[in-house]
Amino acid sequence: MTGSVDRDSYASEFAARLQQIRAQIALSARTAHRSVTDIELVAVSKTLEDYQIDTALQHGLRVFGENRVAEAEAHWAHRRAQYPDLKLHLIGPLQSNKIKRAVALFDVIETVESAAQIDEIAGQCARQNRSLSCFIQVNIGAEPQKSGVAIAHLPRLAAYARARDFPIDGLMAIPPQGAPAGLYFGLLKKLAAREGLERLSMGMSNDYPAAIAFGATAIRIGTALFGERKQIPTP
Repeated sequence: MTGSVDRDSYASEFAARLQQIRAQIALSARTAHRSVTDIELVAVSKTLEDYQIDTALQHGLRVFGENRVAEAEAHWAHRRAQYPDLKLHLIGPLQSNKIKRAVALFDVIETVESAAQIDEIAGQCARQNRSLSCFIQVNIGAEPQKSGVAIAHLPRLAAYARARDFPIDGLMAIPPQGAPAGLYFGLLKKLAAREGLERLSMGMSNDYPAAIAFGATAIRIGTALFGERKQIPTP
């Protein structure tokens, strides 16, 4: 997709997808007796080309999610000055050697999973004079290949964060693929309530209506918004 005609076509397709998603969010919110303003659309911009990101910005989107710190820097470091109202979420695993750079770039870190991360993020926030919103990622399906704290260890980690006066605002999770997502969304909502946390980052392209029904305050939408994306190798 290199010519201007193709990009014009992409912009038109993007606008139609965005309109459809916003309509579905509004319908899901009404059905759940919720306000649509309480649901944040996080546009997942990992692996996208510049023209795709620029299309989203031109259509008014300002909240984006990225999986990798280095790729996020390439996407957003040079756009910050032009779009000072950007809000960037880290939604992929956070490596210890990337925490300094993550704190410098992101506004929300959704993937906190250990006391060591809390200590390092807190230290970097102090050194950089930054204030971030953070979520604890819960391995809601107890899947060995996924990041996140085990359900049994969540109370201890949340208590550690409170003791450090560390800003945990909510929980994030990804249900097991192929499982009834609503069961896991309901469980995450209960876990958040037990810890006194109000925000829930849950729901993606294929299950966000169910997530809204169970109280999602942030939904992470990639493919449904941008279309199928290229695959990049894992380093």
